[in-house]
Amino acid sequence: MWGRKRKSEAAAEGEQLSPLREAVHQARLEAAERTGVVVDLRDAEWARLELLNEALDPLFADIPPDVDLFDRGVTRGETPRLWIDAVAHVAMGRDKRVYRFLHDTRVGRHVLAESTEIGDIVQAVTTYVARRIVERQRALDEDPEFIQRVARSVAERERRRRRWRAVGAFVFGFFLGLLGLFTAGVLIVSHFH
Repeated sequence: MWGRKRKSEAAAEGEQLSPLREAVHQARLEAAERTGVVVDLRDAEWARLELLNEALDPLFADIPPDVDLFDRGVTRGETPRLWIDAVAHVAMGRDKRVYRFLHDTRVGRHVLAESTEIGDIVQAVTTYVARRIVERQRALDEDPEFIQRVARSVAERERRRRRWRAVGAFVFGFFLGLLGLFTAGVLIVSHFH
């Protein structure tokens, strides 16, 4: 009526006539597909790392129970990783087919091994674990009471730290209470004047 188009006709005509709307719609579809592909790639990386983790089970079953150097596990995230210990992990390469065994040091990250084959990486991790166990044994052989002495010194340091925290909390609470009493006194005096 009065020359106005109905909303449905205007919307249909606008969608047909607007190349920008069509391009935006197409861009949204492409972005959704890329997001799905990225999620699929991460899931594929995680699944490949889980396969490697399972292949490492026999190795970690052989580690003596008193050796607590290793904390193995797969973490999800932007870059899924299979952690061997606090400084070594396996991540997938850029092409998502290559396993990269990496070691973080003070001077940067080093690639210890790189392969598309699980067996090669298992061998590299086995060599790394063996070297860490030998390093630990050498350190203990040089000073056999090291673990006991370190454990005692760490415990004593923690006791001192807790004691100082308790004293600090008491002093902070005392001064906070004084400040509260002073504020209450000022408010009461100002209320009556």
